[in-house]
Amino acid sequence: MESVVFDASAILALLRNEPGAEIVAQHIGRGLVSAVNLQEVIKGLLRRGASLDAAIAMLDALHLDVRPHGREDAIAAANLYPATREFGSGLGDRTCMALAIAEGLPVLTVDREWAKINIAGLKLLMAR
Repeated sequence: MESVVFDASAILALLRNEPGAEIVAQHIGRGLVSAVNLQEVIKGLLRRGASLDAAIAMLDALHLDVRPHGREDAIAAANLYPATREFGSGLGDRTCMALAIAEGLPVLTVDREWAKINIAGLKLLMAR
């Protein structure tokens, strides 16, 4: 059973063994991630010099339930813009938040700015 929706920052913290990794690790095998956030993680790994094959292998080892981002998902994420713009939340952030709200699950993130966001139905689990 799913326990959280992973923000890209949480997955990257785990893969880089950064602060909060131990909390993220507790949810591996029981979490969702948007395809948009998966792309962000792959980009982050490539930016640090990983090959595409290595990045995919690392992510496959986490057994994440990757969810598509369709029309209704895009509308829901865009609708979060007014509540998130002052905190610098981008497309991936809003996509993650919208998925979490739709699924009724908390977002697992290491991004401390998210703690300042107040959106009905958005629950957060801060890993640091």
